[in-house]
Amino acid sequence: MVFISLTSGMEQEEKKKIYWRTTFVAFAIALLFAVAGDMVLQFFGITVDSLRVAGGVLLFLVAIDMLRGVRQQKKITEAELRDANLREDISVFPLATPLLTGPGAITTVVVLMGTAVTFSLKALVLAALVLTFVATYFILRFSEYIDRALGITGIMVMTRIMGLILGAIAVNFVALGAWNLYQAMIGG
Repeated sequence: MVFISLTSGMEQEEKKKIYWRTTFVAFAIALLFAVAGDMVLQFFGITVDSLRVAGGVLLFLVAIDMLRGVRQQKKITEAELRDANLREDISVFPLATPLLTGPGAITTVVVLMGTAVTFSLKALVLAALVLTFVATYFILRFSEYIDRALGITGIMVMTRIMGLILGAIAVNFVALGAWNLYQAMIGG
């Protein structure tokens, strides 16, 4: 919905550039954290399990908003939306970040890469990342059609279903992270 409102009134050629640039920048940010996330954690002295708990709480808050049907525009402030409307290029901010690769997405990528112990598991996470952003491109590209096909009710139903799934993922993050932290504290 935010994407559609920010790109309304633009020429189709300009929208095509925004689809591509937004997806590419969001993917680059996620890839950067996938590759360098461990170094960031080490620099700050944070364990993957601590990030898993913190990220799980953050994801759970997002899931609650989705379940309650809170408008997605709350992810960015009204001042940021006004600023975006004044910009010629909205693909980096607010679309690529924080909407596509905000704190929740970055945390998820870092945690998944941090817990992937073998090369094949890391490759699988990276492949999932690529597929996610390929799908993101097509969702943005066809967002007007999707919006018309689903309508407000369909979008709200899908948002709530995805909020429930995200909530379950968040609970799993917190439970596993808390268990691993407990095990580390007792020396087990």
